[in-house]
Amino acid sequence: MTTKQIAFGLDKNRHQVAYWLIQVFFVGLMIGTTRVVITPFAEQEFGLAKDSLLLLTTFVIAFGVVKGSMNFVAGHWAERIGRKPVHLLGWVIALPIPLLFYFAQSWSWVVVATLLLGINQGLTWSMTQTSKLDITAAHERGLTIGLNEFAGYTGVALGGLASAYISQWLGLKTGLLVFGLAIISTALILTWLSIVETKPWAMQHAQTTSQQTVSESLSSWRVFKRMSWNDSRLLAITQAGCVEKFVDALVWVVYPVYLYQKTGDLTSTGWIISIYGLVWGVSQLITGHWSDRFGRQRLNVSGMAMTTLGVILMPLMTSSLGWSISAAITGFGMALLYPNLSAAIVDLSQPAWRATAIGIYRFWRDMGYAIGALILGLAAFVFQDLTAAFWAVGISMGISTIWLAARG
Repeated sequence: MTTKQIAFGLDKNRHQVAYWLIQVFFVGLMIGTTRVVITPFAEQEFGLAKDSLLLLTTFVIAFGVVKGSMNFVAGHWAERIGRKPVHLLGWVIALPIPLLFYFAQSWSWVVVATLLLGINQGLTWSMTQTSKLDITAAHERGLTIGLNEFAGYTGVALGGLASAYISQWLGLKTGLLVFGLAIISTALILTWLSIVETKPWAMQHAQTTSQQTVSESLSSWRVFKRMSWNDSRLLAITQAGCVEKFVDALVWVVYPVYLYQKTGDLTSTGWIISIYGLVWGVSQLITGHWSDRFGRQRLNVSGMAMTTLGVILMPLMTSSLGWSISAAITGFGMALLYPNLSAAIVDLSQPAWRATAIGIYRFWRDMGYAIGALILGLAAFVFQDLTAAFWAVGISMGISTIWLAARG
């Protein structure tokens, strides 16, 4: 790739943008396969949902720790070996996941599969975002991240819904096996054939920036310190990213159990959870663009507040319509904050260490899965009431919203 061939912008790179959007859609499908059916799978195969919600949270805790760590590693590797090799590696690592689900003899097999899923998600989703940010213009960052998260979380929602229907048709284990292998093999082939390495765009952008301003070169550790405690603005944004993942952990672990208890029907449960994901995914087509026009902070704070409201409303509702409305409110709140917290991080980082900054933000953000799952599991265990998990997450989100409003 020569400098003359490099051009920035969504339109000028529309084919590669489209290819990366397809990739993040498949990444979303992959995690979506676990969103609806894993908790019924745990109950039917191992009896975990009835006996211990805290033990059930172990697969989300494992996912969060591994995905968060791999986000950091992915950003580090992407600066050195490029975006495409890291993305390919993520899909190769995913290959055993459906087999582990199918042949699972104990809950530990599911936890191991979830560890691999965390590695897959950390490597692949990070690269879809980083690569599109490499090739698009600065004034398109919010829209770019919005498009990325729209495709990814639409995939999550549709993957959850599809897995519910496929599992009812083929059975839980066979459904996970067939659907998972189809996703991974298709994504691997498309990555190999269609994706172009985007690191040259980032290098060109860094050279241009250094000619216009003094470009600061930072080690990974210095970027980590800056984002984790030294810079109050970056810290406020990063902690909000971490805490909002408590909500996603709640949806992943508690929503299927809670709604399945209320409705007694797996597909109804799948539809309600999918409303959350679909509203979240589709709305990001506009919310990312809004932040390019109106700024990040107001949308981020509004999104945190709206998501908090949606979480608190869920246990107060008593019908499928009420639960669906609560899920939609939560999803739209996530759409307001999710792409725009990331865009704010990109705004405050330089091209030379942008991939590292994104990786560190995503490290702390996805550690929120583990922290949130532990909190909601402990809350439900201590109070012996599933609704305590909703209140624990709602209170955490409220405190985080105040922090972001004051310092973001």
